[in-house]
Amino acid sequence: MKQILYIDLDGVVADFELAMNTHPLRKNSPYNINPDMIPGIFRDLSPIENAIESVQKILQSEHYEVFFLSTAPWNNPSAWTDKRLWLEDHFGEIINRKLILTHRKDLLKGDILIDDRPNNGAENFDGTLIRFSSKEFPNWNAILIYLSL
Repeated sequence: MKQILYIDLDGVVADFELAMNTHPLRKNSPYNINPDMIPGIFRDLSPIENAIESVQKILQSEHYEVFFLSTAPWNNPSAWTDKRLWLEDHFGEIINRKLILTHRKDLLKGDILIDDRPNNGAENFDGTLIRFSSKEFPNWNAILIYLSL
């Protein structure tokens, strides 16, 4: 039986921090306070180093059923569509119906959650929380080793 594995998007697969710090609107109000409100910011994020190749390995594994799990800003509805389109651009049809958008990650049932922050319920996830960019899991290579891939 496959384990259910959730992968957060921003800060784990897609580099939101880079986009946030370099976007031309970042210095303008209200985006200087809420950069996740910048129109279209989630559509063209750069992938995090080795993220695409690593996630493809996990997607092809016989051991895991993979879902992408993300929080989208409530007041930026285009972000919801942009995240879905970003996933399709980078992973193709294999991710069809594999995106879950929620502000309560702790409500999901599963075995593993890969997330860079303990926010939005990640810290209360019932399964194993793998903290991406932590000392134990500094990069995708460390995660693949942990997952025996």
